[in-house]
Amino acid sequence: MIETYGYARAGLLGNPSDGYFGKTLSFAMSNFRARVLIYPSARLEVKPSKVDLPVFENLEDLYRITRWRGYYGGIRIIQAAIVRFIDYCREQGIGLDDRNFTLEYESNIPQRLGLGGSSAIITAALRALWRYYAIDVPLPVQANLALETETRELLMPAGLQDRVIQAYQGLVFMDFSRDVMEKQGYGNYERMDPALLPNLYVAYRTLLSEGTEVFHSNIRERWRHGDPEIVEAMRTWAGYAEEGRACLLGRDFKHLDYLMNANFDLRARIYQIDQGNLQLVHTARSVGATSKFTGSGGAIVGTYRDEAMFARLVEVMKAIGVAVIKPKIVLPAAP
Repeated sequence: MIETYGYARAGLLGNPSDGYFGKTLSFAMSNFRARVLIYPSARLEVKPSKVDLPVFENLEDLYRITRWRGYYGGIRIIQAAIVRFIDYCREQGIGLDDRNFTLEYESNIPQRLGLGGSSAIITAALRALWRYYAIDVPLPVQANLALETETRELLMPAGLQDRVIQAYQGLVFMDFSRDVMEKQGYGNYERMDPALLPNLYVAYRTLLSEGTEVFHSNIRERWRHGDPEIVEAMRTWAGYAEEGRACLLGRDFKHLDYLMNANFDLRARIYQIDQGNLQLVHTARSVGATSKFTGSGGAIVGTYRDEAMFARLVEVMKAIGVAVIKPKIVLPAAP
């Protein structure tokens, strides 16, 4: 039996420029994870997780769970990952042994809250398949395949940031500049020491599920048409990530704090942010913490000065139904 994991992630700086030839700084955390088991069996079977079963206690239970996780379970995600895995092996001329398997999965990552829940399931599933068939896939290619599972197979808009940090784990600075991407097919990814990070928190709302598909609508089309406002915003976000990297290396946490807030403030000028997400960000700032989206909304990441500020943060967030955690950075994956 093979057991693999994919972890939740938070975009620290630069997002959402990763899908627009930008730069980002991100980390993976073990507070939440997707887990996959794969083992030999007579037939090939993908077992549904509890979230895939359409069985509820009552109407209220159905409503609450649907608002929490959305309308899609993980089975379609797993199937898409398997199909992309098969295509990759065919493209590379890799023959697969005729060995069926059963694949089981589970995930405790809050869904549709910008913590990389879907891509974590894909990452864990692909890792399981590579190990099961004893195939060595370089980390940059692993990230590409995870992205292609969503964009090619599921036709979902997505960028590389989530898949890169979930492949590499730890703390990573990513450069997706057009010339780099076109030359080698993936970005330049620099692993950084997580010990460089200041005090960080992640906060997430339990019933705010806007969804990436909705959040990114319109922006990509405007970017493709060369809208100056969008093009300049993506360039600015990329600059924030680059400055953030320098801040960590130089221990300049004051400027890092400025960049964290500026990253969201620019987003609020470009995107339509609903009142629930605005409340999330500004409630955190009311106690002196910085705040920005971890991904596409519903969860935020920020810095705090000391334990007294963290305690106040927990208190004010609890009052609006928001959980606050200290992220546990996952050790980097083996090259």
